[in-house]
Amino acid sequence: MNYLLGTDIGTSGTKTILMDTDGNLIAQDLQEYDVLTPKPLWAEQWPDVWLHAAKTSIKNTVMNAGIPAEKIRGIAISGLYGGSGIPLDEKMEPVRPCMIWMDRRAEAETKWVLDHIGEEKLLEITHNGADPYYGYTKILWLKNHEPENWKKTKLFLPPNDYVIYKLTGEIAIDYSSAGNIGGIFDMNNRTWSKELMDAMGIPLSMMPEKIVESTDIVGRLTKEVAVELGLSEGMPVIASGIDCGAANIGLGVFESGIYAAAIGTSMCAALISDKPVKGKDLIVWPYLYDAKRLSYYFSGGATAGAIVKWFRQTMCQFEIEAEKAGGKNAYDVLNEQATNIPAGSEGLIVLPYFMGERSPIWDSDAKGTIVGLSLAHTKAHIYRAFLEAVAFSLRDAMVATGENLGEYILLAGGVTKSKLWRQIFADVTGYPVVCPVHDVEANMGDVILAGIGTGLLSYEDVKKWQVLDEKIMPNKLNHEKYNEYYTVYKSIYHNLKQDMKTLTRLK
Repeated sequence: MNYLLGTDIGTSGTKTILMDTDGNLIAQDLQEYDVLTPKPLWAEQWPDVWLHAAKTSIKNTVMNAGIPAEKIRGIAISGLYGGSGIPLDEKMEPVRPCMIWMDRRAEAETKWVLDHIGEEKLLEITHNGADPYYGYTKILWLKNHEPENWKKTKLFLPPNDYVIYKLTGEIAIDYSSAGNIGGIFDMNNRTWSKELMDAMGIPLSMMPEKIVESTDIVGRLTKEVAVELGLSEGMPVIASGIDCGAANIGLGVFESGIYAAAIGTSMCAALISDKPVKGKDLIVWPYLYDAKRLSYYFSGGATAGAIVKWFRQTMCQFEIEAEKAGGKNAYDVLNEQATNIPAGSEGLIVLPYFMGERSPIWDSDAKGTIVGLSLAHTKAHIYRAFLEAVAFSLRDAMVATGENLGEYILLAGGVTKSKLWRQIFADVTGYPVVCPVHDVEANMGDVILAGIGTGLLSYEDVKKWQVLDEKIMPNKLNHEKYNEYYTVYKSIYHNLKQDMKTLTRLK
């Protein structure tokens, strides 16, 4: 039997799993860490934290598995969207912390791009718009605000590609990570846009010359690293890519026309398609499978499960204490109570913008909002409205993507544990919902990509790994009611948008 490793470098932790080539999980390890937020709207991390966590999680997983090193035949490494990428000097050492995806400091740079290059030109070449979310606006911020660090910077590398470099000595970037930088990547030709980079004053030499498929072997473990990790010298290291795309690979998505949503703390929802879907509201990058043909049309909520957790932690001390005393899980109790509340929570609507919002509304000032409260409403009503809010957010993402979304939604993540919530997603969107029987994370996608890259697995092999649960059909009457609520959901945000901006100023 042969074995494969999958490592995912996340925002709050790095996890490694070891699986055999029959799809059985053998061992795993998670290393956690924090995000640095030295100023409002800033979010950054030192890459050495990622490197240490990756090495530790790999080493611990291998040690816990007790598998001979020669039987572990490859590893793929995915990662969070690293925003600007890690600015590296001529010795390939970090110049400063990496500005990650949630960093919002580049508002002025975003306006400059819109004024001097224009949204139309950006969409034509990159299929993406302008926003502080994108890495290229963060690169411009570094250029404008830290000239000494800009002068030292010779290359930008995403988190997973930086770790791969440290393990192998090879420099490359996968297509998904390159495309997700936004305004300097030509989606039509799948390469860097010299035209846009020249217009922004970003040297082409600052981007990796070698762009690879997510199944490509970028390099092999050096002797020193292999000894440190308990693995074989020369073991292949495969590129993988952006973690939410790797999660879709884990779900078995290899074809055009599938809409998949991974909903945990935040929401990553996307259509995988070979047909162009251009629009300023979407985030677009090459998919991790067949990257030159398939694209990932992404729209996601900054908060999803996070707002439900906030509600539990803030409003449900009685249920939490009862759980600690040996009672039912607090979420199970809340779900049971909310099941008896009708669709629409009897006139309640929640806007889930507790941390602003990225695609599809692109509004850093958007606020979490509860509208419609009366003395007749109970905790169960409000809880259900929170569940419905995340479903409305998913519907918003689907509307931004357009038509041809396939026959059903593939739904993964913590939300799938709630039968009520799965039904709400079906009723709000009007689409059947299909969930995996077992939890799927980016790590499984990494293992699959490692297997394909090394030739130990085929696509037909891994399609058998994913067992899907029974399809959940939408309730027609509830869907009709939710259509009316969705119209109000959109209207509330539109009407309060300016007031939300004023509240930001008043803080």
